[in-house]
Amino acid sequence: MAAPLGPIGALCINRTFERGFWAGVAGGLGTALADAVYASLAAVGFSAFAATLATIDAPLKIVGGLFMLWLGWKSLKPKPVGNAAQVGARDLFGTIAATFFLTITNPMTILSFAAIFAGLGLADAAGTTSVFLVVAGVFLGSLLWWFVLSGGVALARQRLPESFSRRVSSLSGLILILFGLYALGSLALSMVA
Repeated sequence: MAAPLGPIGALCINRTFERGFWAGVAGGLGTALADAVYASLAAVGFSAFAATLATIDAPLKIVGGLFMLWLGWKSLKPKPVGNAAQVGARDLFGTIAATFFLTITNPMTILSFAAIFAGLGLADAAGTTSVFLVVAGVFLGSLLWWFVLSGGVALARQRLPESFSRRVSSLSGLILILFGLYALGSLALSMVA
C-alpha cells in the first residue's frame, strides 16, 4: 500500500533530501501509523465505518487538499542543502504528525485496505489475534518500505550535486500541489454532479 509514490512519497523524499535519513523515516512512520489505523478499521469491520467515512469525506478532502497545497508551496522554495540538517525530536514529531495527518485525511486508504482484506478473505478474520497480526503486518511492512526509500534517497543524496536536491524538492512540491488540486477538484466535481 505504501510503495506507490504519491504525495506522501514525494514529501518523504523531500524531507530526506533536506534533513537526512531520520527525517524521511519520521515521515514514513506517520504514514505507517495512519495505515495501521485504517487497517484496524478495515480489519474490525469496514461496513461499520463506511457510513461515518461517507459523512466526513468532503471535509477530509478539503482539509487534506489544502494541507497538500501548503506543503507543496513550501517545498517549491527548498532550503539550501549541504550537510543534513540537524533534526531535533520536535522536528521529527512534526514530520510524523504531518504525514499521519495527510494519510489519515485520505479516505481512499481505508477503501483500499477494505478491498484488499475482502479479496484475501481477511475482512472477517476471527479473533483479536488475527486482527492484531494483520494490523502489525501492515504497520511493519509500511515502515520497512519507508526505511528502504529513505535509505536509498539518503545514499543517493550524498552522491548527487546540490542542484539535484533543489530540483527534487521543487518537483515534490509540484506533485503535492497537483494532488492537493486534484483532491479539491474531485470534491468540487462530485458536488456539481
